[in-house]
Amino acid sequence: MPRTAMLALEGTPMNVRLQLRTRALVALVFSCGAVAFAQERPAGYPSKPIRLVVSVAPGAGGDTMARAVGKIITDSWKADIVVDNRPGAGGTIASELVAKATPDGYTFLSLGSSLLIQGATKRASFHPLKAFDPVVPTSMQPYILLAHPNLPVKSIKELIAHSANHKVTYAGSSGIGSMPHIGMSRFAKLSGAKLQYIPYKGSAPSIIALMGGEIHMAATSSIAATGAIRTGKVRALANLGPTRVAALPDLPTVAEQGFPGFSVTNRYGLQAPAGTPRAILLAINRIVGEAMHKPEMVKFLAASGSQPNERMTPDEYRAAMTREYAEIEEQVKELDLKSIIK
Repeated sequence: MPRTAMLALEGTPMNVRLQLRTRALVALVFSCGAVAFAQERPAGYPSKPIRLVVSVAPGAGGDTMARAVGKIITDSWKADIVVDNRPGAGGTIASELVAKATPDGYTFLSLGSSLLIQGATKRASFHPLKAFDPVVPTSMQPYILLAHPNLPVKSIKELIAHSANHKVTYAGSSGIGSMPHIGMSRFAKLSGAKLQYIPYKGSAPSIIALMGGEIHMAATSSIAATGAIRTGKVRALANLGPTRVAALPDLPTVAEQGFPGFSVTNRYGLQAPAGTPRAILLAINRIVGEAMHKPEMVKFLAASGSQPNERMTPDEYRAAMTREYAEIEEQVKELDLKSIIK
């Protein structure tokens, strides 16, 4: 029977909660009526399982979106989907794997803006705009700065003052060179805050470390953050995105707290190895793009601080990535991140 490969519910309570949230989204995709898609697809495709490679650990925002995309494809085409989690090294483990894969339409990368960071910091052996064919943008979400309850600050202003005389450690989702790492480095430079970065391999590991008091703060996706906040073991200090989100309406942005224009968001999407048949790219773009904008999906994403990305063709998606890449290159140069990202 066609299926999307899922994980057993195991590990820490936080891992279980994140996995349950992932399953809830997958169930929602089914309820959205994916079986109603009567979209054209290349003849004979797919004839074997499709692999979606993810750069984060199970339960993180990127993992959740990858499984949602997998379920859409499964229910549209009765295809077998395998989600392959390859966290670490700022996402390069996953992206290098897919960049070298055969471009036959059976291996895809589900990743956000960190793919472009890999190119801008020269961590990867490839140029992201040349090694991949953009398929479809899926969702966008801000990062949320979480704090341990014992950290004696309740605002960005208090954080800056506290860091002047006290060691403050933080983690950022998928490690050195990730979008939250770059975003928080930029914040530290703008504000003068003295923050020490501690790398972890994903949202779930960093949140677990935060709950256990191993670190003071964690900058993580809104999807992972909203679930963590409900446990009562962490609290939200600031929204790193451009505007407040419905899921956390009382949480002010960093921009509101004295740094206008500051924003750290992630735009998830699906990438294929360069040279993948265009007919496959167009077919997947069509079914996934439509499903992400169904009312039920929009409502679910809003509850976790996310929203569907703008509908784009593969060519439009490439143009958007090109613009974002130029912006990220500027930030990397401004922060001199190449000197700390090996």
